[in-house]
Amino acid sequence: KAQAQGDEIDIDACVRFLTEPSQQTHARTTQPQVYTAWRRQQRDLACLLLADLSMSTDAAVDNQQRIIDVIRDSLYLFSEALDASGDKFALYGFSSVRRHHVRMHLLKGFDERYSGAIRARIAEIKPGFYTRMGAAVRHASATLQLQSAERRLLLILTDGKPNDLDHYEGRYGIEDTRIAIQEAREAGLIPFCVTVDDGAQDYLPHLFGANGFTI
Repeated sequence: KAQAQGDEIDIDACVRFLTEPSQQTHARTTQPQVYTAWRRQQRDLACLLLADLSMSTDAAVDNQQRIIDVIRDSLYLFSEALDASGDKFALYGFSSVRRHHVRMHLLKGFDERYSGAIRARIAEIKPGFYTRMGAAVRHASATLQLQSAERRLLLILTDGKPNDLDHYEGRYGIEDTRIAIQEAREAGLIPFCVTVDDGAQDYLPHLFGANGFTI
């Protein structure tokens, strides 16, 4: 309401303009704000959460929890929140054994309703194998690109650097993952990383940019 331009007359704004001297004085130097304009307020979000299920997530966070337990709780919390908001979302886990064996675990598809069966899948996640993150990001990006939402968020939950058995650790894994993230952005996706690795400040800015992750 009360816009300088719009689709319809705002009756209340017109009455104020005609009856309040201060409004008329102000209108001599500015365009009167007597219109209503329709603006889309509906959320239009599709989100894919990609969770690291590599063997390193079997490590302890403290005396009560392992990293995999934190990831499981995060999946529950994320699912409950987006289910309540009505946004479309999918859940995948990933691990790998070299380039020809990248495992993508479907926990919830975009076309599935969040239910007890989905919660049971989350409850059963277990750590194993390695973290070929670039390949997992490319597969998740291809899946997310099929969604027609205005905003498409690729949320990556991990505990450490990309690594695998075939020289994927170190610089090679970092650079491959960085290129996969760039490709996702070029495709119109919004990649964002959440990590439980205290040392992630050393490499995540290179992968995701200064504002593309949180520890």
